[in-house]
Amino acid sequence: MGRDSAWLAGADLVAVFLALFGQVVLTRALWTESYGLYIIALDVFATLFLIIDLGLPTLLARDGPNAPHRIWPSIVRIYKLQFKAAIPFLLLACFITPLVSSNWATHFPVMLICAIIALTHIASYAPRSGLRAAGEARLEAWTKVLERAITTGAYLSLYAFGITSVVGYASAFLFGALSGFLLALWWVKRTVRIYEGDNGVQGELGKDWLDNRTLMLQALPFAITLGVLPYVVRIEKFIISAEMGVDSAALFHVAQLAWLAGLVVPQALRAALLPVLGKARFSPNRFSREMNASLDVCLGLLPIGIFAGAFIVKGFLPFAFPSQYTDGSLGASAVDLFMILLLGWCFTLLSTPTYTALQAGLRPWRFTFFITAVVVFAALLGFLLIGWQAPFGDRHGLYAAALASTLSAAFALFLSIHLTGNWDFFFNRSKEWFFALTIMTISCIGLYSKTWFAGTGLLLFLFTPQALQAIGSTREGNVGEKSPEEE
Repeated sequence: MGRDSAWLAGADLVAVFLALFGQVVLTRALWTESYGLYIIALDVFATLFLIIDLGLPTLLARDGPNAPHRIWPSIVRIYKLQFKAAIPFLLLACFITPLVSSNWATHFPVMLICAIIALTHIASYAPRSGLRAAGEARLEAWTKVLERAITTGAYLSLYAFGITSVVGYASAFLFGALSGFLLALWWVKRTVRIYEGDNGVQGELGKDWLDNRTLMLQALPFAITLGVLPYVVRIEKFIISAEMGVDSAALFHVAQLAWLAGLVVPQALRAALLPVLGKARFSPNRFSREMNASLDVCLGLLPIGIFAGAFIVKGFLPFAFPSQYTDGSLGASAVDLFMILLLGWCFTLLSTPTYTALQAGLRPWRFTFFITAVVVFAALLGFLLIGWQAPFGDRHGLYAAALASTLSAAFALFLSIHLTGNWDFFFNRSKEWFFALTIMTISCIGLYSKTWFAGTGLLLFLFTPQALQAIGSTREGNVGEKSPEEE
């Protein structure tokens, strides 16, 4: 878990900073309205098509370590099922496209490219999950870095030639996405070629893979979840776009960029933890031990994320992005909005163990209910707060959106603890939980208000020794006798 988390988190951080640099280029090359349309189109199609994933790459990441020789045949099988599932959603996209923009005919080329980008990203999930399941998370990490590097390099080339067409930049993104997908496919094929001639039979990954009907039923909770999951980080942006216009949505997106950059850390931890918990799902002792080790890592990362995020945003955003995004002329400063979102990042990081436990647990429908409940809560709270504050001005509406996002993250943390059915995980370490929640809240308030309260976050470095110990341990440990379910 420590090794793969390091590779995935490190690669995601590099990729996200490249993406941030790419966003800087976009904001300087495109008009605010064009930029807003571009990001909304990307988000709409990514949200619409993600359910085509069907949850199958998640199952592959969970079960792949049980039978590495079945990884490539499973990827081919996944593609066949996903291709069939894509057809109705492609037809649905034809009806949704006019809703994205009233002047959709003029913007059709960029919308078409954004749709293909979304499909390409979905196609890349299976080979990347296969690499992780085969013990090659480092190669998965490299595919992400190289994809983003190619995209950012293409953006820079267009900017150097003075190109201001949004279609050109969308095409550059598509080129990078295709490169990352093909690279992941090639690497996973090379990684598992040692099993050529020994593909085994269906079902060796586990009973969930015996036939397509069983596989689809077992993946259904994850498929529904993936269809709902994108709204967790986009719902406020969609509400802002509807209530206040694409200019305000573009500003909120810039504030979210640094926040999303920080989210790669809990996402990488989840990605590395999922195969570990999947292998230990029938052994309660091992399962609990891995969750506690993951919590130690999360507590150790809290102060680093808080201070690194605040330092980078305060120094980077005003320097890199056009002044309208940070001087308040669009209603608020992206820097101030980020400081509110930062507390939400803390809640999201601490939810990593219980979030992943719901994915890897024996009742995957609980994970589906969890994500659905979070999205419903975020939507209701977003409509309530943004709708209430937007009439008072763009500034009030944007701050309401940031607050709604943070409160939704806190709701997700405590709901995930409850749905795991293991409040002992919280109460056995209640002093650490209370200390972390209190100090991180005071510190983030201090960063937003620019007061000495921010310094209280230094106390969170007390968690560093146990985090280093958790990361450094690769020992399987003595798990004792197998449970009847594991047998």
